[in-house]
Amino acid sequence: MNGVIAILRGVTPAEVLDVAEALLRGGVRVIEVPLNSPAPLASIERLVQALHGRAVIGAGTVLTPADADRVADAGAQLVLAPNVDIAVVRQARARGLIAMPGVATPSEGFAALAAGADALKLFPAEMLGPTVLKAWRAVFPPGTAMWPVGGVGLHNLAAFKAAGAAGAGIGSSLYSPGVALDELERRARALVQAWDDA
Repeated sequence: MNGVIAILRGVTPAEVLDVAEALLRGGVRVIEVPLNSPAPLASIERLVQALHGRAVIGAGTVLTPADADRVADAGAQLVLAPNVDIAVVRQARARGLIAMPGVATPSEGFAALAAGADALKLFPAEMLGPTVLKAWRAVFPPGTAMWPVGGVGLHNLAAFKAAGAAGAGIGSSLYSPGVALDELERRARALVQAWDDA
């Protein structure tokens, strides 16, 4: 799993499959539905059923162990959070999910890894920046997957990759409710190309 995670904050179950197909046409292979979207579990279930084997489906803003259970029951493979909650990380791993908690300090990052996190979500990335990511790479275990999220787009994607990012979560600069599907596909293709070229 590398490259671009599409964060579909605000997506509805009625539109999620059309949105996902546009993202797939643009080259995106990891899709996240935040739990503060309308009927998020319904959207996740539809994505899992329709895109089995074609994309990794995740849930974002997973804040409690019960959330992790609901996400697992819906068929998601990936759990993301804006924070580190050890109980959430452990429950996600116990349910066989990829756990990517949000960290903003090395202490949070090491605590997350000790709890079993598979990857670290650097959040908010626009505050931390590529310089912090590069410094962290020197002290975290080799191979630690770090994903900047929050304020990442075409303007800084290459810099994050150069600093050692495994990929990036892209939200409003890729998807926002009401975006035209052809525009969404164009944005996805541009981001994936920028990542591949960096």
